[in-house]
Amino acid sequence: MTNQKRNKAINIVLWIAQGLLAVMFIMAGIMKATQPVEALAESLPWVTSTPLGLVRFIGISELLGGLGLLIPSIFRFKPILTVWAALGLALIMVLAAGFHATRGEFPNIGMNVVLIGIALFIVWGRSKKAPIFSKS
Repeated sequence: MTNQKRNKAINIVLWIAQGLLAVMFIMAGIMKATQPVEALAESLPWVTSTPLGLVRFIGISELLGGLGLLIPSIFRFKPILTVWAALGLALIMVLAAGFHATRGEFPNIGMNVVLIGIALFIVWGRSKKAPIFSKS
C-alpha cells in the first residue's frame, strides 16, 4: 500500500471513529443533561448517589465534547479543537473509570478503557498522522 493510500485509509478510519464516538457522547450527554434522575437511574444506577448538578455537568461536557469531535473538522474552522475535544473526552473517561473503581463497579471500567483508546487514537491521528487544516 502506498503512503498516499495509507493516509487516505487512516483518514477514513479517523472519520468513522470521530463519528461513532461523537454519536455515543452526544446521545449520552443529552440523556444525562436532560432526563430526570429516576429515568437515568434505570440504566445508570450511580446517578442516585451523585449530586444532580454533577450529573448535568457531565452530560453537558459529554455533549460539547461530542460536538467538538465533528464540527471543527467538518467546517475546517479551528480543527485543532477536535484534538482538544478528544483529549477532554479521554479525560472524562479516565475520571469515570476512577469513579467506578471507587464504587467497586469494575465491569463498567472496560467500556471506559475502550472509549479512552478511541479518543486517544483520534488525538494521535488528527494531530500527527492525518490532521485537518483550516480553510484560511
